[in-house]
Amino acid sequence: MPQTSSRLLLLPLLLAASLLSACASVRDPHVPAPPPSEYAALAASIQALGPYVDPEEAQRMARISLDYPRELAVAWNVTDPAYIHNIKVNNGTRPRGLCYQWADDLQARLEQEDFKTLDLHRGIANAMKTFRIEHSSVIVSQSGGTMKEGIVLDPWRFGGELYWGPVVDDHKYPWVERQEVFATKRALRLQEG
Repeated sequence: MPQTSSRLLLLPLLLAASLLSACASVRDPHVPAPPPSEYAALAASIQALGPYVDPEEAQRMARISLDYPRELAVAWNVTDPAYIHNIKVNNGTRPRGLCYQWADDLQARLEQEDFKTLDLHRGIANAMKTFRIEHSSVIVSQSGGTMKEGIVLDPWRFGGELYWGPVVDDHKYPWVERQEVFATKRALRLQEG
């Protein structure tokens, strides 16, 4: 009889564990390659940033922006949604994968290409929002263009599967130039004394 009651007590625990594991879907860190149409669409959007954008540079930036984050996902063993992976990085069970690390590494990789007709910017969103998590990403514009005219290249949002789109259309994240955010934070610290 005690064995039966202990099994009955175990049943709700097993049910709860299975429900929780269903919510936190673990995936293979190998992000599948996007279809050729995705490379073409991103390259076309980058080229459309301005009349002097070199088509070869646009294609190269699209390829690297889509492929390199997939390599990072494997290197960092990204198997969870972004927020869950952040927790794992912060508690030391994953080496890297916070948004600024994705942005740092993607920007460093893109800077190796020495693009002449494209500029890279760093944007930060939600820096001064109390109940939102601050987010950092790379943004590309035509050479001499502003960040607001650019395209967000966000490898963090989907764990190595690149989110990309015009800054002005990214309503989830109101992007601000990183240096502007840093200046605001410095001013606030000085006020607080």
